[in-house]
Amino acid sequence: MSIEKVITNLRGDRTIWLIVFFLVIFSLLAVYSASGSYAFLSNGTAAETYLVKQLLFIGLGLTLMYVSYKLDYIQYSKIAPLLLVIAIPLLVYTMMYGAEINDARRWMKIPWMNQKFQTSDFAKLALIIFLAKSIASKQDVIKDFKSAFLPLILPVIIVCGLIAPSDLSTAGLLFMTSLLLMFIGRVDMKYILLLVLLGIVVLALIIIVGTAFPDVVRLDTWISRINEFFYGTDGGYQIQHSKIAIAHGGIIGVGPGKSLEQNYLPYAYADFIYAIIVEEYGLIGGILIIGLYLLLLIQSIRIVTKSPKTFGAMLAMGLTLNIVVQAFANIAVSVHLLPVTGLTLPLVSAGGSSILITSVSLGIILSVSRYVEQAQIEKIALQEIEELNESNN
Repeated sequence: MSIEKVITNLRGDRTIWLIVFFLVIFSLLAVYSASGSYAFLSNGTAAETYLVKQLLFIGLGLTLMYVSYKLDYIQYSKIAPLLLVIAIPLLVYTMMYGAEINDARRWMKIPWMNQKFQTSDFAKLALIIFLAKSIASKQDVIKDFKSAFLPLILPVIIVCGLIAPSDLSTAGLLFMTSLLLMFIGRVDMKYILLLVLLGIVVLALIIIVGTAFPDVVRLDTWISRINEFFYGTDGGYQIQHSKIAIAHGGIIGVGPGKSLEQNYLPYAYADFIYAIIVEEYGLIGGILIIGLYLLLLIQSIRIVTKSPKTFGAMLAMGLTLNIVVQAFANIAVSVHLLPVTGLTLPLVSAGGSSILITSVSLGIILSVSRYVEQAQIEKIALQEIEELNESNN
C-alpha cells in the first residue's frame, strides 16, 4: 500500500495526526542540532549518525503507531492483565540485573542487539491500560472500597514502588497520572486520599531502604538534586545553561543548528532539548511546543466527552495525561520550576523505548478517536433515517 493511500485512508482525529507530524519535525531538527557537540566528543562520531538513529526509531515508532491505531481499542481491554503480568517481572529483573547507566538501573539489555529498553516505559503503558479497564468495568460499584478500590490500588503501589528506587520522577508522575485517572473515573475522593497516604508510606519505606542499601535506592541523587534546586546557585550547572539557552533565544531564536549552549548543556538532545528548541526557535518555538501538547490534551478531552464507552474514554484520557504531564514536567525542569528529573520530552527527545511507547500510546488514542468518529457518523445517519421516516409518515 502506497504512503498516499495510507494517508487518504487515515481516520480518527486529524488534529492529533497533525500534532504528531509537527512533534516529529521538531524532534528531527532539534536532535540533529543538539547532538552535534556530543557526537564530536564521542570519538568524532558524525552528528548525522544520531540523526539516522533518531530517524530509525521514529520510523519504527510511526509503524507501531499505525498498527496500534488500526487495532480495535477494545482488544487492549482483553490483554490489559497480561501486559501488567509481563511488566511487573520486567521491573523486578531490571531493578536487580538491569544495565547500570549514571548510577541507575533503568534499562534492560535486549539480547542479540546492541540496544537497551527502559522497562518503566512499558510498565507505564501497561498500568494505564489496566486502570482504564478496571475503572470501566467497575462503574456500577466504583464507590465501594472492597469491590472497586482495592483492585485498583495494588497495581499502582506495586508498579510505582518498583520504579521509584531507580527513577523517582517517573514513578511520581505515573502515580499522579493514576490519581487523576481515578478522579476522572469517579473513584471516591476519600479513597484517592487514602492512596496518596499509602504512596507517602511506601516512599518513606523506600527512603529507609535507601539509607541502609545506597546501591539499591538513588537516595544521594535525590537529596543532591533537591538541595541543588533549592539552595544551589541558580539551580546548578545544567539549569544555569538551560536558562542561558532560553535567554539567548529571545523572541525568534538564533536559527536552526546555531545553538551555542548545546556545547555546554549535558544531555541537550534528551533531557534539555526544550532549552535548545527555544534557543534556536525563540519564544515562538517554545510556545508552539507547549501549544501542541495542550492541543493534544484538548482534543483528547473532546474524544472522552464523545466516547459512548467508558473504557475508551478512560483509556484515551489516561494515555494523554501520561504524555502531557511528562511533557510539562520536562519543560518545567528546563525553566527551573522543578528539580532536574531526567525525564524526556515525549516524541521529541532522542531515545528508543520512550519514542516507541509514546507512539503506541498515540496510536491507541487515535484508535479510540476512530471508533468515536464512526459512532458519530452512524448516529447522524440514524437520525437522518428517522427524520426521513417521520416526513414520509
